[in-house]
Amino acid sequence: MDMFSHRLMLHYLANLGEASGDFGTPSQREYPAVQVERLLLTRNDWMPNNSNHPVLLYRQALKGKGLPDPGGTQQLFKAHGWPAQWVDGIYDYHHYHSNAHEVLGVIQGHARVMLGGPNGQELDVQAGDVLVLPAGTGHCNLGSSDDFLVVGGYPHGQEPDLCRTAPTDDQRRAIEQTPYPSFDPVLG
Repeated sequence: MDMFSHRLMLHYLANLGEASGDFGTPSQREYPAVQVERLLLTRNDWMPNNSNHPVLLYRQALKGKGLPDPGGTQQLFKAHGWPAQWVDGIYDYHHYHSNAHEVLGVIQGHARVMLGGPNGQELDVQAGDVLVLPAGTGHCNLGSSDDFLVVGGYPHGQEPDLCRTAPTDDQRRAIEQTPYPSFDPVLG
């Protein structure tokens, strides 16, 4: 099924209102003000990062999704093939996943995160923001509000490992070979 047909089918299903409670696939006009920031991170000391795919940061992309309830965010990610697997914070130590891309939807509170490993790029995120981290991207919570909460998900079929040291040869290969999904977790 080509991408155009797939999107039409998802829009059709969304309009039917599935019994599962799926919110369906949003159209571009539902996100007219969403700005996408792209950050291309290269290797930083021991942190591999991913020079093939940029980090994507969507500011206020979850606005109107029923925050702080995670349901709307979970359904959005699921509809685009990035099913949510957990609701929690972000670890306060530098880490990456060698075998999975990750989407992080901030549903409550705010945090300062570092991307790219020690001495990397610092970003402030708040409820409504979404980060898409390609495999190998270092991330760490530098500090957050007490109520900070994130919905985390991964593309279908990807089960993340948790890496805190320089990648082995196998992990480097995994980063390079982890398939990047056809659909964006926010816009489809």
